[in-house]
Amino acid sequence: MRAVVVERPAAIESNPLRLIERARPRPAAGEILVRVRCCGVCRTDLHVAEGDLAPRHPQIVPGHEIVGVVEALGAGCRRFQPGDRVGIAWLRETCGRCKYCRTERENLCPNARFTGWDHDGGYADFAIVHEDFAYPLPAAISDEQAAPLLCAGIIGYRAIKRADVKPGATVGLYGFGGSAHLAIQVLKHWRCRIFVMSRGGTHRELAQELGAEWIGAAEEPPPAPLDAAILFAPAGGLVRPALAALDRGGILAIAGIYLSPVPTLDYESHLFYEKELRSVTANTRRDGAEFLQIAGEIQIRTHTVPLELDEANRALNLLKHDQLKGAAVLRVS
Repeated sequence: MRAVVVERPAAIESNPLRLIERARPRPAAGEILVRVRCCGVCRTDLHVAEGDLAPRHPQIVPGHEIVGVVEALGAGCRRFQPGDRVGIAWLRETCGRCKYCRTERENLCPNARFTGWDHDGGYADFAIVHEDFAYPLPAAISDEQAAPLLCAGIIGYRAIKRADVKPGATVGLYGFGGSAHLAIQVLKHWRCRIFVMSRGGTHRELAQELGAEWIGAAEEPPPAPLDAAILFAPAGGLVRPALAALDRGGILAIAGIYLSPVPTLDYESHLFYEKELRSVTANTRRDGAEFLQIAGEIQIRTHTVPLELDEANRALNLLKHDQLKGAAVLRVS
């Protein structure tokens, strides 16, 4: 089978991904083999390719927004049948025994393993996953449209929950890429008032198309205090203006797995009046199931840029330099 691997982590401009041929994986007991139809391109893939997240084994296959069909079943599988359409997301396995797994916080499991980092992902013709960690997908959403839902969408939804957003709230979105353009549709469905802080021209155009009430620079104060804010851009320097824009008791959730250094915070300006700063760590399977149900109900629109599997380096380069209007998706089969 074809597979795109991280040969050696380096700046994406040097094309560190390489297309190779390797043997088709075989599913173990409880696992399913998935023929990949397409795979979304996520900023986390960029961090793995460039070494911000050091690959957990040599020649890792990135990609964790996988849409495909079940090709074969490992021993004991009952949840899916060959031919079923499924999605594979970032969270690939947890121990199921620790205090976090036993209290519905499996995203914090210290033994968690992740698709495209610990185990090979979807930049390939085939991928394997334990059947308990695969998702059935809304029938009304096409393969290409569904791919970004599996990380950008789920993580955006997790960030909405971490920011404790209530219907009708005033919400600020800092950065407007693949994840934010899906989160805004959930927020609009909840009748929220949405302000977008983004520097990119194409990103601003998309935010306007999707119903943002106000669009400005991150350093600009929004038109009204924010009940909640979500930081999607991996820029620690934006934490200060986001916290300063919060109303009393407001919450800022940081959605990324990687963030550049955060400048010194001033207690009175940024944290007093019970403002909160929260991180987002992966997601639980419940988050994924809830979000995919909402996505199907509101027929969420994903703005995608289709590319071929051998264009993976180009896709991540476009992502790094904010040249995508929406989310890139690699067509595999």
